[in-house]
Amino acid sequence: MKPAHLLLILTLVLSSCAVTMPQPGPVLWEEGLDQVRLDLDPTTNRNTHPITLSPGQIANLLRGVRAGERRNVIHRLISGEARHTRAFRDDEILILAKPIADALAQARPDQRVYFHLSQPGAGGGEVTTTGWIFARDPLFFLQLSEVHDLHAPGPDISKYIRYMPDIPEAPTPFDVTFEPEVYLNKEVSKGSWLAPDQLEELQIRYREALSELPSYVIEESKGQGPSEKRIP
Repeated sequence: MKPAHLLLILTLVLSSCAVTMPQPGPVLWEEGLDQVRLDLDPTTNRNTHPITLSPGQIANLLRGVRAGERRNVIHRLISGEARHTRAFRDDEILILAKPIADALAQARPDQRVYFHLSQPGAGGGEVTTTGWIFARDPLFFLQLSEVHDLHAPGPDISKYIRYMPDIPEAPTPFDVTFEPEVYLNKEVSKGSWLAPDQLEELQIRYREALSELPSYVIEESKGQGPSEKRIP
């Protein structure tokens, strides 16, 4: 096969596999680099929107999300199973819970809720968690493209491939799950094998979970910002 023919075939394959992402939708909440907005759903599926969930119920669902390093069979044999920790810390949940609840209450069936969390890294730079949320009863969908990814503040030659100095080291691939797992319907990896970008999806039977898990409410403490209170 001639090189020109091979290049044409490869171009057609890549074009057919590429996903056209819709333009960002209206921003409903923004504080610093943190953001919640409504994006068009890139699929033809209809979501069960709008839905009414309290900030405490959103907090309950986010608290159950766990993330850890993705390891292949050989890596697991050598190092064991990766440790999974909470994908959203308490302070992050307190930031996101109300804006996400408000966005879901305004979303149309053809929209999903986008969120972006940004915090300064311990050694400089930016640590980000990014994803989308939507509901298709009886399931609550959480898609994560970043979980505490570190973006360096500037060029660091020690983290670069020497012969490609403009390409930084890729983030560590991750897995996600939900605890208690009895409420997890499915885990789906929707990232493309043609690109390093990840999109990990959790499908949670959220109405069952919220009816059986302990309830939380988020309150405003005078002069101290949001606080959290457990209700037995």
